[in-house]
Amino acid sequence: MPLTPKRPQWRRRPLIPANPPPPEAAQGDPGAPSPVDKEQGTIVQAALYRDGRRVSAPDSLAETYRQLGEYPDGMAWIGLHRPTESELFSLATEFDLHELAVEDAMEAHQRPKLERYGDTLFVVLRAARYLDAQEEVDFGELHVFVGKDFLITVRHGAAPDLSAVRRRMEGTPELLALGPEAVLYAILDAVVDGYAPVVAGVQNDIDEIETQVFGGDPAVSRRIYELAREMVEFQRATRPLVGMLHALMAGFAKYGTDEELQRYLRDVADHVTHTSERVDSFRQALADILTVNATLVTQQQNEEMRSMAQAGIEQNEEIKKISSWAAILFAPTLVGTIYGMNFEHMPELSWRFGYPFAIGLMGVVCVSLYVIFKRRGWL
Repeated sequence: MPLTPKRPQWRRRPLIPANPPPPEAAQGDPGAPSPVDKEQGTIVQAALYRDGRRVSAPDSLAETYRQLGEYPDGMAWIGLHRPTESELFSLATEFDLHELAVEDAMEAHQRPKLERYGDTLFVVLRAARYLDAQEEVDFGELHVFVGKDFLITVRHGAAPDLSAVRRRMEGTPELLALGPEAVLYAILDAVVDGYAPVVAGVQNDIDEIETQVFGGDPAVSRRIYELAREMVEFQRATRPLVGMLHALMAGFAKYGTDEELQRYLRDVADHVTHTSERVDSFRQALADILTVNATLVTQQQNEEMRSMAQAGIEQNEEIKKISSWAAILFAPTLVGTIYGMNFEHMPELSWRFGYPFAIGLMGVVCVSLYVIFKRRGWL
């Protein structure tokens, strides 16, 4: 007889804080690695549940398989972090996982997607968290295999914090008793709720960028570009989720999904749609800010060029004046220099009117040059 629990209070509790604790801090977490796990493939934890309660925590895959066989109505939740080939092949053999899904889980760097291989559902999610110190978005990748009596999580990266999902699910055994599908929906909810701090952080970054743009900060262009690239990644993580959740909702009747889980999934779908729309608006806002910044930079450059041109004009005027006076003074200097050579055979040297003539010549040349330069506006 299917169990229809009362609605547990597990929605809208913060799942991933803006600065989550290191994954190794969560003890007994099906999705959080120990310090050694970060460097090599490992089984983080395997837990066996029955009627929504944990009955054992095997320390190896072989022990998990054995104990699951002893509890035909039990559910195994196996968490891995960057697993090795042998671990994935062991799971594939035991739970009949499709080779293409196993290959995707091994390779990572997959786009978010939802695929069904027989009785097994394969889900790829892109989690995100906002790093306050670096003011950037860190993305993680999560692969989930969902079967009738098992759920396997393969995590690449620090996010999401699956320890919160485990605590929530174990705190609501009536929900956990609904099986692997309920855990999947809780993981979806955790991933989507983890987007909220990212959205808030990005909004704050955009506000700061706007202040920098109108403050004339020359380094703002690089920050806009980097944030725009992160929004492209964020959009790739959130946009496919909308279609994935609608695909799950379309299979409610076919797979007999519990009515309470249907409500939860619709709620998650609403939050995904809202987040996706916010990410789209962020990209558009950054594009607009980049355009405004380019316009302001162009205006600033035009002002600088205008100032330089004005300075050049003023400098040219000064050069004209200096050149004009230099030319005026050059004429008497030339005459005086010629007659200052005092050669013996210079006819003007013995001429009675030679001196007045030289002085007059100098004066005429200087006055003529002054009048010419004055008319041209050089003086």
